[in-house]
Amino acid sequence: MEKVFTVTLQGGKTTDVFFADSIKDLSSKLSSYGLNALWVFDTNTAPLFKNLPPNRIVLESGEKSKNWKSIERIISAALDFHLARDSYFIAFGGGVVCDMTALASSLYMRGTKLILVPTTLLCMVDASVGGKTAIDYAGAKNLIGTFNPAQDVLISSDVLRTLSESEYISGLGEVLKHAILSDNEDLYNFLVNNKDKVLNRDRATVTEMVKLSIAVKNNYIERDPEEKKGIRSALNLGHTFAHALESITHFSGISHGKAVAWGCGRAFEASYELGLIDEAFYKKVSSLFEMYPFDMSYRVGRGEWLDFQEAIGKDKKRMSGNVKFVLIEGFGKPVLKPLDMKLVQRIVIASPRIK
Repeated sequence: MEKVFTVTLQGGKTTDVFFADSIKDLSSKLSSYGLNALWVFDTNTAPLFKNLPPNRIVLESGEKSKNWKSIERIISAALDFHLARDSYFIAFGGGVVCDMTALASSLYMRGTKLILVPTTLLCMVDASVGGKTAIDYAGAKNLIGTFNPAQDVLISSDVLRTLSESEYISGLGEVLKHAILSDNEDLYNFLVNNKDKVLNRDRATVTEMVKLSIAVKNNYIERDPEEKKGIRSALNLGHTFAHALESITHFSGISHGKAVAWGCGRAFEASYELGLIDEAFYKKVSSLFEMYPFDMSYRVGRGEWLDFQEAIGKDKKRMSGNVKFVLIEGFGKPVLKPLDMKLVQRIVIASPRIK
């Protein structure tokens, strides 16, 4: 198993990111943590094991489970198995499982050791690295959470073969977002030049893509580990629009990654409308998302606008009463700006001015 990154976070804490050569390699690394552990699966990942570890809990899959009840179940299981502060909480699943396990780990006896094994592309490139934990609350995405970096993150591109087509495409939304946030065009060019291999989940191609994507996120995290300088907020490109869309569809009508891709399109439109980018750049970045299977033409219904606006008001990037949207001025040049709600309404409802 190869250690590819060491991510330095708040207080000098670090997360080591490993890439497995095979499922056997991944299993060998997992066995090294011993029996003093609580394994957290969901109904999608538990069937991947022929023999589940005895100290385990299996949660219902999906965003609907990302709540206090699930946190209580994880903590209750840890108590039932007589685990202490020196125990491991090992999450085996997508972003929902990893976010919740990380939150429960930070709360149980004021903190246990945490290992994340992301099994979705979305979680590999987004939720597993950076130390954020969260649950949804009062209809708002990730409203409650802590910072609790994992000791290790174990990645195997082989598990991506088990994903549905929709789930895999969802993860690509965050990858494409990282391509725009990169201060070079390496990931952008990789995605343009390897589209077919990416969509066919060629193992070597996907592994390289994940590494390039994590490298972009790592660059932002290490410059702003506690999200206090505004630098790390750039990783929310497209997310204010996306979270509002997820909210009005009750977190079931559209996947997170697809919502992020759509949200990035709206952020590009806003950036163009405000003169932050020219037409050529707008078309260049928009075309990347249009190359992949995302519905970038989707528009919010006029009857949904008030709910959409209310969801935006709950966004975590609200400062001094204003919601800050992540916009762009070029590759690797994000900027946070408040937007007039009339502009937002036009962008999410009306057809774009440039096609």
